[in-house]
Amino acid sequence: MQHDQARRLTELSRSVAGKRVIVTGAASGMGRATAHLFADEGASVAVVDVSPDGVATVVDEIRNAHGRAAAEGFVTDVGDHDALKALVAAVVATFGGIDVLVNNAGISLVNSAFQAEDDYEANWARTLDVNLTSHSRLIRLCRPYLGEAPGGGRVVNIASTEAIVTTPGLAAYAATKAGVVGLTKSFAVELGRHGITVNCVCPGPISTGMTAGIPDEAKEVYAKRRVPLRRYGTPEEVAHMTLNLCLPASSFVNGAVIPVDGGMTIRHT
Repeated sequence: MQHDQARRLTELSRSVAGKRVIVTGAASGMGRATAHLFADEGASVAVVDVSPDGVATVVDEIRNAHGRAAAEGFVTDVGDHDALKALVAAVVATFGGIDVLVNNAGISLVNSAFQAEDDYEANWARTLDVNLTSHSRLIRLCRPYLGEAPGGGRVVNIASTEAIVTTPGLAAYAATKAGVVGLTKSFAVELGRHGITVNCVCPGPISTGMTAGIPDEAKEVYAKRRVPLRRYGTPEEVAHMTLNLCLPASSFVNGAVIPVDGGMTIRHT
């Protein structure tokens, strides 16, 4: 008896080919890896970042691999409300719509109980604008287009395990990442009936520009002591979880908060 090798026994698609995707903070680290991965899988990617050089580099990388239509760059400060309005309008004008929003942009500024008041207030306000308020604003701005996305719209917010366990001196960072978790759950409940899923990824110790200042020896000691897999993760490992949440086949995953941390947050000692 000859089997039909082309016949599928399942119905749901694992392809994002043709999807129109916004990735913020896409000039480096996890954002760059996420933009690359979506492009590799056939999506058209809006590469969004505050760094003009970084945006140009990532767009060139994607276009060199997949052609001009695979990526468009948008230099944007996500902490600026008017800039976000202009961004969404420009992405829709370029791609004709929005199917996926990945809120990845984030900053980590010193925010200590012992810090000078002016520095504390400035760092607190800027961190909230970039790490939390921008997520809320972009979801609202993209909502009409996500609601029209074939197969349903997808939002993935990138939080951090700092929402679960925290580091001294990063009060605003920890507060915003916990806020992203709450925002994800609230919008997941509200937007689900409109065919839009909202999920959250919490990366743990990942080798990015944000952790580049930590000496390699200190990273190795930390990983062996705290991470069951005994190493730091890579940006691409986080990107694959983000992509998974955006697959058409992930249509019943909504309001999930998923650590990508090598088991760090489940280890007791």
